[in-house]
Amino acid sequence: MEFKLICRRLSLFSFLLFFSSVVLAQNTIVTGTVTDASNKKPLPFVVVAFSGTTIGKTTDINGKYSLNVRLQVTQLRVSFVGYKTALYPVKPGVTQVINVRLVPVTSQLQEVVVKSGKKPKYRNKNNPAVELIRQVIDNKEKNRPENYDYVEYEEYDKMQFSLVNVAANAGDKKLLKPYKFMFDNRDSTSFPGESLLPFFVNEKVSQYYYRKNPEKEKTKTLGQKTVNFGGAIDAQGLDVYFKYIIAKVDIYDNNIFLVGTNFLSPITGTAPSFYKYFITDTVTVANKKFVELSFTPRNTTDQLLEGKLYISLDGNYAVEGDQLTVNKHINVNFVNNLQVRQEFEQNPDGRYHLSKSIVFANFAGRASSKKGMFGLREVVYGKYEVNKQRPDTTYQHNEFMVPDDAKQRDDQFWKQNRLDTLTTAEARTYKNVDSLSKMKSFQRTLDWATFILAGYKNEGWFEIGPSNAFYSFNPVEGAKLRFGGRTTPDLSKRYYFENYIAYGTTDKKFKGFQSATYSLNDKSIYQFPQNYIRFNVQYDTFIPGENFQFVDEDNVLLSFKRGNNTKYVYDLNYRLNYVHEYENHFSYSIAFQTQNESPTGSLYFQDYNSNGQLQNIHNLLSTDLSVDLRYAPNEQFYQGKIYRYPVPSKSPIFYLNFDQGLSNVLGGQYSWEKLEARIDKRFYFSFLGYADVTGDAGHLFGQVPYPLLDIFHANQTYSYQIYSYNLMNFLEFVSDHYESISIDQHFQGFFFNKIPLFKKLKWRETASFKAIWGGLSNENNPALHPSLYQLPIASNGQPITYGLGSTPYTEASVGIENIFKFVRVDLVHRFTYLDHPDVARWGIRTLVQLSF
Repeated sequence: MEFKLICRRLSLFSFLLFFSSVVLAQNTIVTGTVTDASNKKPLPFVVVAFSGTTIGKTTDINGKYSLNVRLQVTQLRVSFVGYKTALYPVKPGVTQVINVRLVPVTSQLQEVVVKSGKKPKYRNKNNPAVELIRQVIDNKEKNRPENYDYVEYEEYDKMQFSLVNVAANAGDKKLLKPYKFMFDNRDSTSFPGESLLPFFVNEKVSQYYYRKNPEKEKTKTLGQKTVNFGGAIDAQGLDVYFKYIIAKVDIYDNNIFLVGTNFLSPITGTAPSFYKYFITDTVTVANKKFVELSFTPRNTTDQLLEGKLYISLDGNYAVEGDQLTVNKHINVNFVNNLQVRQEFEQNPDGRYHLSKSIVFANFAGRASSKKGMFGLREVVYGKYEVNKQRPDTTYQHNEFMVPDDAKQRDDQFWKQNRLDTLTTAEARTYKNVDSLSKMKSFQRTLDWATFILAGYKNEGWFEIGPSNAFYSFNPVEGAKLRFGGRTTPDLSKRYYFENYIAYGTTDKKFKGFQSATYSLNDKSIYQFPQNYIRFNVQYDTFIPGENFQFVDEDNVLLSFKRGNNTKYVYDLNYRLNYVHEYENHFSYSIAFQTQNESPTGSLYFQDYNSNGQLQNIHNLLSTDLSVDLRYAPNEQFYQGKIYRYPVPSKSPIFYLNFDQGLSNVLGGQYSWEKLEARIDKRFYFSFLGYADVTGDAGHLFGQVPYPLLDIFHANQTYSYQIYSYNLMNFLEFVSDHYESISIDQHFQGFFFNKIPLFKKLKWRETASFKAIWGGLSNENNPALHPSLYQLPIASNGQPITYGLGSTPYTEASVGIENIFKFVRVDLVHRFTYLDHPDVARWGIRTLVQLSF
């Protein structure tokens, strides 16, 4: 009995010991951040595990980790390829923070011994790394979300821009002291080695639905929050532009678009021809094996990426994580560093989906500069569900604009719906920028910046400008003085006025312009979607066939022209038009106008009267009604309170115009019908850059004098004009039908990067080709119809205006852009109609443009 009692007591003691050591044991929780000891930057995908166990995980894209275990562990093991393995003691049953600094293996090498023998040549054949990436490519479509019948998830998208590494005492300086609260809001921990001063934060929470058959997707914005600069800076438009620079990254796309450049994805079908791949490590996490696959460009001067992919070995060959960076040898402006880090989570069926994506970049004027701007875009995906069927109504009525109520969410909404947290500095930025926008000194600074950059000086409800049109000159008017401006939304969001008055010192005539616009949707007429009616009257000079982009003809820089350019018209124009844009980016406009054109300078209007005598015509009167249709899918704008610029997109833009001439209406002398169509499209070619292509065609039905025909857009200035023919003379060609093609190719340094001097200068190559076909039908040929205006001839009787023959007009150019980061210079050559008078076969043209 005593023996049995002892055994029972021992059993009870053993049970209690086991219970206390296992059941009642406190959890061991270890958290921390793993950084590179040499540069203090966080290291993602580092394996952190408890020694002697299979319990571990990899660090996230910020280098952070968290382990939670009940076992009696005493040591933490941290390992990563290229770094010395680190071991740290762990206190069991305690919550603790262990921050790890890994030492690169290369930093410990004191001496390198080079032995004879050649480095083996890299080959794709029989290369296990290439065989692995081909498996990834073959399984790419299977691993895309679109392979599921249904997908839905919640998305949190945060964009942040900061000034970086601003001097610690900057806010103490006399001029900046009023803004000290902005300089004191620093973040020095999120990205080790960088001191960030956030000035822009935008957050957006949305719900996404996808259905495969019939294919349909829908995004519903649940909330959006952004800083408010007030007046001149539109934060929503700024967000559009920033998200164009730092776009979302889909590793499964064939191309990855970042900082205005298309980079070839390392897992596209042709990637093994442009990248080298190396198996650099095998990682086991929670009994799952992944291969670390490093890649680098075959040619380091091409527009390609480099980095690491983490590939699953479970038969899916899916990307479980990636680190991407821009090859430092390529030609990208202002970008000193760009990193992409992504994490993936496993679905119930074993496949993976993107769970978190971070893209960050340093922008500076010089490559060596530690100061500049820092941009961060973080996208987190949560509540991810696959193959959950929803009613058809779920996928209908996709929104094209953020609803107003989504912009008014309170703090409680954001606390509940953020899938990640704001840093303390980011959270303070909203209030700081709001305070900044109310400071009069800041408003004055913005006013002068707007005047310098855009040419308008704000005077409250009225802006004076544009400054580049205050003075210009031409042979007819001599020196031309002009002054004007426009009202702002400070006067009204409903109605707007714009005007100018001008005077020529040679012709001694006053000219002017006055417009009145009324918004029908209580939005600024510069805000999408537009819905307004406008009436304007203008009396001024112009050259028939002149077509300038983004500038005003009165710009003093465009006053310098080559050759004979004395063919002008005084034009009195009355115009009433209505513009309506829809949220799906379809728009239409209806315009009614009447014109009175009077030739001046060396231009004349002449026809033959009933007696066969040549007579001068002093006024050409016309009235017309036109309808314009435009469709620009996925178009976005960078816009402010009084300006709007489209953000470049790979989506095409379609135009269709119908114009009806009205005789005997308000003095109109002619009747006609004209139909025109145009398509604009930007094509991206990865490391070969991109091409802007325009196709255009038109046909006029009816008999009209040559000023009412299509006068091809010519350019006799020394500025390179994208949508004009740069070696065609003004009024050289007229036509009643035409078809044209324009190709403007930007190689982004593909060739020049192979030349050391050009590579250092960051020059880039351009090439263009333009051609137009067309002609004059017999109905509109003055040689067959003397009652029509005769085509102009020179004083020696030589024709200067022609109908296009069977041969198209063609010109091409090669050029260098990115000179001083904003100048483009083209050498243009004209191929056809070289027998025309005063023709320039060759010409050098310049264009000022700023891009990445």
